[in-house]
This record gives sequence, structure tokens and C-alpha cells, in this order.
Amino acid sequence: MTLLSYTKNNSKAEVDVIILGHDQFQGTVLLKSQTNAGHTEVRHNVEAVSSSSNEALDEAKALAHRLLAAISI
Repeated sequence: MTLLSYTKNNSKAEVDVIILGHDQFQGTVLLKSQTNAGHTEVRHNVEAVSSSSNEALDEAKALAHRLLAAISI
């Protein structure tokens, strides 16, 4: 389930949190791009494991912003 999504041009970053276990959460971003060459989807996980879902969500949002910022226009 996607918690948030951000878009830039033909790209969309879908942000979510994965529950790893008791008090362990990890942020994840599914980066989708649509170009003339086709459609791509690449999952990026936050490296750090967080002790709260809110912290993991914040980390995933930051990752989504970095990924979209790296996309050239």
C-alpha cells in the first residue's frame, strides 16, 4: 500500500513503510518512469532500519525527494 506519492515530469515516486519485525521498520520507494522507450519500475530501500513507522516514513520521503531531484528534465 502506497502511503504517499510524488511526481516530477514523467516519473512518480511511491513511498511506503515495510514492517520487518517487532519495532523494526524500513522505508521504501518505488520509482516509476514512463518514457518513449517504455515503462520502468525500480524499488529503492532506505539503508537504515528504524524503530518507528513514522521515522521510517520520514526517511523514505527524504529518499524519494533525492531520487526525483536526480532526474534530469
